[in-house]
Amino acid sequence: MTYIRSKFRHPALPKNELGYTVDYYEGNLSTLCAGCGHDSINAAIVEACWELNIEPHKVAKLSGIGCSSKSPAYFLSNSHGFNSVHGRMPSVATGAYLANRDLIYFGVSGDGDTASIGMGQFVHAIRRNLKMVYLVMNNGCYGLTKGQDSATADLGSKSKAGSVNPFEAIDLAGMAIELGATFVAQSFSGDKEQLVPLMKAAMLHNGFALLNVISPCVTFNNNPGSTKSYDYVREHMETAGLVDFVPLSREILATYEAGSVQDLLMHDGSKIYLHKLAKDWDPNDRLSAITALHKARQRQEVLTGLLYINEDSTELHSTLNTSEIPLNQLDKAVLCPGSEVLANINQGLR
Repeated sequence: MTYIRSKFRHPALPKNELGYTVDYYEGNLSTLCAGCGHDSINAAIVEACWELNIEPHKVAKLSGIGCSSKSPAYFLSNSHGFNSVHGRMPSVATGAYLANRDLIYFGVSGDGDTASIGMGQFVHAIRRNLKMVYLVMNNGCYGLTKGQDSATADLGSKSKAGSVNPFEAIDLAGMAIELGATFVAQSFSGDKEQLVPLMKAAMLHNGFALLNVISPCVTFNNNPGSTKSYDYVREHMETAGLVDFVPLSREILATYEAGSVQDLLMHDGSKIYLHKLAKDWDPNDRLSAITALHKARQRQEVLTGLLYINEDSTELHSTLNTSEIPLNQLDKAVLCPGSEVLANINQGLR
């Protein structure tokens, strides 16, 4: 395998209204495991930004820690980026957005980064209606630390070690709707036809937009008992040094009609059931969205599509009545008007 990307591009590649071909929106060559659903999500972001004619330098990518949080390196190389600490991406996003409201903010997180250590930050980003795309690459495990169950792992699901998860899963989409999120959608990394339009809608939304994308981890689906599993091979070989190797796996793709259910076979032999919302679904009905999510979980299905949107959303800058000019573009005289102005402000607060 090579990590050198070919610079050759077909001269007849189509261009968007800005004159860019899609490769202008790409990032570094991915070092994620072959077949990882995260790469499909990155490709969807690239396509969505290209189709929307967005200048990459007008995008800011923010992330925490995890396989998902490596992903910003693999799309929009010509954009801004900040890789923060575990679970703290929303705080960085809040500060960046308050300083410069002119950028489009992509918060890239995972189920561990959001549903565990970052839960409090996630909740308050929703509460403030921060104008950003909050993307959760949800694989139900901690892929960087050998695949332990995350807080979104379903009750009864089996880990790589064969242990059964005894805890209920945290439903990020349902929680977001309950907390008042103004745009909530779910999708599957292998469903490009659904994911790209959802990505575009999220970027154009005037408020907090959650995209919870199911993205299977190919590395930790190798089940016990397989003669091609890591454990079996290590037990039956003699080696001078221990070297980890991640076997290549085919990416799992899905194409299915609105209103239908699709069962997908995972790499470990287990199945997940995807239920795509019907075309006549009303995404403005918050109560119906919550009810539908609960019913889908009872049927052990993953409901996908745009679950809920509040088109009258008021984002954070409007709520705080901040300057129309981004704060990072204001000069010193405006930011520091002097002691007399400050005294008048303080007097008005008494």
